Amino acid sequence: MAPPFRDRADAGKALAGVVGRLILDPNSLVLALPRGGVPVGFEVARALRTELDVFLVRKLGLPGQEELAIGAIASGGVRVLNDSLIEELGLSRGVIDHLTATAEDELKRGEELYRRGRPALVVRDRTVILVDDGLATGATMRAASEALRLQEPARIVIAVPVAAKEIFDEFRASATEIICLHTPKEFTAVGVWYEDFSQTSDDEVEALLARATENRR
Repeated sequence: MAPPFRDRADAGKALAGVVGRLILDPNSLVLALPRGGVPVGFEVARALRTELDVFLVRKLGLPGQEELAIGAIASGGVRVLNDSLIEELGLSRGVIDHLTATAEDELKRGEELYRRGRPALVVRDRTVILVDDGLATGATMRAASEALRLQEPARIVIAVPVAAKEIFDEFRASATEIICLHTPKEFTAVGVWYEDFSQTSDDEVEALLARATENRR
């Protein structure tokens, strides 16, 4: 059976149809996780005629076990730490600060590359639609959602074309608002659900952000 989506733009258009029926707040905005979430988020923002921005997140991975996140930093100078895990592992403040500094350098590069001097959009008291191209483990989206919550939006809605069913269920169980078109039990990887899952380039991200700005004028 063919994958449900031709590419990320196709997935974004399909997702936009559902999001547009469920999110009726004229003060909403779309924040996309780069890079793969941006083509999806662009279509959602265009359909809703709302603003699009990137929301950069960098996990703070445990040295030697980088997949184990002890926290994350995100756009807007936000840092979220898993204090109970840090205490359990006995990590020193020096180790945490070093991991943070390294992640901040990566985040700064992304901010400079994608924003080109444009300030981040204000999210306080707004409905934020947080978009990515899919959820496999959900770790990055959890970090993004947690970091974004500290900026006090009125509402956070996660919107993705596809997610592993157990991950989707975990978000729902935590009372997180989430919109997802496909939740297969046999998931494997996000790319399996796209005919074309070629990497989104930095140039494409920049171009889509610029187009989204032009569309709003």
